[in-house]
Amino acid sequence: MQEYWIRWEYWMQQQAPRLLNILHPGVTFEVVESLEKLIGTALPASFKAFYAIHNGQQKARAGLVDADQLLSMEDIISQWQHWKDQLDAGNFTWHDTPILATPDTGIKNDWWNPLWIPFTSDGFGNHLCIDLDPAPHGTRGQVISLWHDDGHRAIEAPSFEAWLQQYISDLEKGEYIFVKKWGIVHKDTFLNYND
Repeated sequence: MQEYWIRWEYWMQQQAPRLLNILHPGVTFEVVESLEKLIGTALPASFKAFYAIHNGQQKARAGLVDADQLLSMEDIISQWQHWKDQLDAGNFTWHDTPILATPDTGIKNDWWNPLWIPFTSDGFGNHLCIDLDPAPHGTRGQVISLWHDDGHRAIEAPSFEAWLQQYISDLEKGEYIFVKKWGIVHKDTFLNYND
């Protein structure tokens, strides 16, 4: 994980040095343990190693992951708890029937699952998540996209490390740029305009 952070920080240093100032220092073991106790299972080793170096980013206008915030562990817990509260309140059912999603093969058709751990946020209830409870043909620890108002659930990568490796490689290939208003965004996004 150190290698990925070195490469990511080098990209920031070259393209947008001020982004380095919004990185948190590494997370403590106690905070990681509190999340694992909350969800009732261990997080992937690569995910924990990543967060041991930088505990996500400060809440800022600029996002580090295609305009989205890279959540701190504390914010992951907060976002997870928000979704859990919605589930416990019955907000993902209609007349006592579960509201089902339309996922890619390998993802359960839940609207939300307590073992989907959000690690990015766009501020509107949409996330990339670590999926620790995949459907048959899925992989524990795969990265999935979760939309609060759309039932599609997509597999973005087979693991957190595979997702991170692809994202850093895409940064280095010029697929992403820095836009002052949004942070790191894909070069072809509608967010890529002069501000």
